[in-house]
Amino acid sequence: MLPPQLQTDPAWSPPEPEVRPAYQPVEVRLDDTAVDTWTLGRINAWWQAPDGTPWCRLRLIGVEPVWCPYDPDRILLLPSIGT
Repeated sequence: MLPPQLQTDPAWSPPEPEVRPAYQPVEVRLDDTAVDTWTLGRINAWWQAPDGTPWCRLRLIGVEPVWCPYDPDRILLLPSIGT
C-alpha cells in the first residue's frame, strides 16, 4: 500500500505519447515514524506535468502500478547497472 502522499486515482494516467518508459529500481518510504519503513519497487515510466513536476509510474512488490508525483524524500533511486 502506498503512503497517502503518493496515492493518486489508480485509473488516472498521463497522455501516452508524453510518457517515457524506464526501468529504475527504487526504495519507497512507507511511513514517517521514528523507525522508517521502506520497501522495494521500481519506476517503469516517467512523465513531466505541464507545471514541470516529474511524475513516475511506481510499482511496489505485490501492488498494481500507480502514477504519483516523484518525491525524492520518499522515493530513493537505486543503481540499475554497474557498481
